[in-house]
Amino acid sequence: MKTNDLISLLAQDAPVRLRLGRMLALALAVGILVSAGLLLSTVGMRANMGSAIETIRVIFKLVVTFVLAVAACGLVFRIGRPGASLTISAWLLLPLAALILAVASEMAIVPAEAWRASMMGRHAAFCVFFIPVLALAPLAGFLLALRNGAPESPGLAGAVAGLAAGAIAAATYAWHCPDDSPLFVAAWYTLAITLVTGLGALLGSRLLRW
Repeated sequence: MKTNDLISLLAQDAPVRLRLGRMLALALAVGILVSAGLLLSTVGMRANMGSAIETIRVIFKLVVTFVLAVAACGLVFRIGRPGASLTISAWLLLPLAALILAVASEMAIVPAEAWRASMMGRHAAFCVFFIPVLALAPLAGFLLALRNGAPESPGLAGAVAGLAAGAIAAATYAWHCPDDSPLFVAAWYTLAITLVTGLGALLGSRLLRW
């Protein structure tokens, strides 16, 4: 390839990269606002959040979902560019490791006969339903933005968008959720995020082809 041709290609690629980054940032901002607005306009924040947030289990739930959301969103911002490195960062593994440690700690403290009750909580079905609902806006925004990129694997890009959207929704729902057990979070938050990830992969494989 001649030098002039290479410069021309780079010049054409620069506006695309800039536009994709801006659209993803807009999708992220709007997705967060819509999810938060939906939560506040329907179920609202946890009634006793002022006192509950002083407990270690609530703080853990809020922090671990926030870190997962940040790490997953960082991956979304890379997936839309062909040839981009998709190496899993430590930030994405950190919430998983923290959750495993928290579950192990709770199982060591709580009697075995109480494990099932801790895992089931009071609102397992609602959690699995409402997190995907809260994820719809950020997922739609990410997929729309990624259509302006060039992901090498549309299905994988959609799955990453789903993971990020699900994590955003989980971090939002955590401000309402009255079930604080790490066993509950590991079971039902994980299931809800997995469902959104799968939906993202399915939609991405169809919508992000190029």
